[in-house]
Amino acid sequence: MDKIITAAREINGETTVPGDKSISHRALMLGAICNGEVMVSGLSSAEDCQSTLLCLQSLGIEFDFNASDSLVIKGKGLSGLAESKNILDARNSGTTARLMTGLLAGRSIYSVITGDESLRNRPMKRVIDPLKQMGASISGRSNNTMLPIAITGTNLHAIEYVLPMPSAQVKSAILLAGLHAAGKTTVIEKLPSRDHTERLLTYLGAKIESDAGVTSIEISELSAKEIYIPGDISSAVYFIAAAVISKNSRLRINNVGLNPTRMGAIDIMQEMGANIEVIEKGIRCGEPYGDIKAASSELKGIRIAPKFIPSLIDEIPILALAATQASGTTTIEGAGELRFKESDRLKTTADLLNTLGANLHETGDGLVINGKTPLTGSKINSYMDHRLAMTGAIAGIIAKNETTIENCECIAISFPDFFEKLKTLSGNHQ
Repeated sequence: MDKIITAAREINGETTVPGDKSISHRALMLGAICNGEVMVSGLSSAEDCQSTLLCLQSLGIEFDFNASDSLVIKGKGLSGLAESKNILDARNSGTTARLMTGLLAGRSIYSVITGDESLRNRPMKRVIDPLKQMGASISGRSNNTMLPIAITGTNLHAIEYVLPMPSAQVKSAILLAGLHAAGKTTVIEKLPSRDHTERLLTYLGAKIESDAGVTSIEISELSAKEIYIPGDISSAVYFIAAAVISKNSRLRINNVGLNPTRMGAIDIMQEMGANIEVIEKGIRCGEPYGDIKAASSELKGIRIAPKFIPSLIDEIPILALAATQASGTTTIEGAGELRFKESDRLKTTADLLNTLGANLHETGDGLVINGKTPLTGSKINSYMDHRLAMTGAIAGIIAKNETTIENCECIAISFPDFFEKLKTLSGNHQ
């Protein structure tokens, strides 16, 4: 499906965004192994989270749907997952594939996990290696580095593992396996990554300790509790950036997750001079949340150093767009992990924005963006990458003439009603 975007005079209004995708994955998986029923509200409607839900249904977990974003998970306890008669299909969701691998490694069942063509070409070795050190029996394609993989549940033992690179997915897979491993499993991070798994495990009563980049977990039974999921900051950033780079704009997004490990894009835009205000409301289920205001701003180019990348890895395409509207040069460093997402996001971000008249180029592990450059609408390739498609749409509302985004149905992977929200805020009839 192609979508035509026309320029908007302003971005104004008040809105919400879907429930946090990362927390939704974890709520579904951890709810499934709780002892009893777990009510989840604010669940993301993203296709990626549906992939996790369908995999859990194949493993014998039942769900009662009360509303579009609320459901009851009928948890079966730590050892309650049943062997699936079918292959578990993670479709396009790397979080589903990697976390499910950790979840299943210590359970006495046989499982096979696959995904779509894109996911089958994304690395799994980084998860498989530490799980094998714990005693897991996992085999996969391309010398155990890619999907499909087969998991034969075994008795696991604890390890101490230093993450070679920041990765919440690898960390979470090890911690989920640690729930079944004899002894105390410890993960050590050199740079912090998002910590939703640790927060939710703590909330549900797991034997987990986390301090100064060192997280340890032991065999634990999880208590059934209600889980509230705030809005997804990674989705909110698109509209925040739109308000910041558009004229005569003022926006408020309500009930957004404000987890410190996810606030990097907001911090960076503020450093660039963005008029953004964060209003904290409190903490629910271990996660801080609140509202974010944004308004038209004059931006300046900055250097985004490697230490900031783990907290904004998903937002780099939209930050690159913002940088095209900043005076001076913005450099992004240490983002080589983007080459292993749904697309090579360093290359595809540069290609997409340059097609619209921007001036940027990729480096080995980052981008150099020269601003300020006017953008002109054109036909752009989404590369079947939801982050690229949404970035293209926001670029289209500040570009001269029409912008056509090819294959933008991929946006449903994370934000199914993105265009409806954008139309309301921009006043455009896309």
